[in-house]
Amino acid sequence: MRRGGWPVAAMFVDRPSGSLPPAPRFENIMKLSRTVMYALQATCQLSAAGQDGPVPSKRLAESGGMPDRFLLQILRNLVSHGVLRSTRGVIGGYALARTPEEISLLDIIEAVEGPVSFELADSEHDKACLHSALELVTTSVRRDLGQIKLSELLSSLPAPTNGHKGTVGSSH
Repeated sequence: MRRGGWPVAAMFVDRPSGSLPPAPRFENIMKLSRTVMYALQATCQLSAAGQDGPVPSKRLAESGGMPDRFLLQILRNLVSHGVLRSTRGVIGGYALARTPEEISLLDIIEAVEGPVSFELADSEHDKACLHSALELVTTSVRRDLGQIKLSELLSSLPAPTNGHKGTVGSSH
């Protein structure tokens, strides 16, 4: 005896009288990769540092709790895609290449992950209706990510306090 996919006996076992079964958990939600999260974190840190000059990757890694070598690879991708600029030398480091109002989530994500695109994993079968739907999703997601600017992310973050992890300003 099944009702709506749930075994009837299991529906009310160990639950208060008349309560519903728990809502299904959505385990396969779309997640941002660790690479993207570190890229977003680093660009937010650099934006918060403002015009204090370039910030060394080591300082970004330490204040953000990110692995230094991994972050360095991410920063290089952000530089090669015009999101960041790098300065060599003793006082070298990284800074935003454009203002936070000009850098979108799409810019950051595509710099480290490549083009945002939704495609069918099974290319053997021609699923025309799904293909066109996924093209619409891709267009919509790209548009939405392109409209969210780094400056908007910063305005939603709490202001850092002195001594807190995540502060990367100048150490002069």
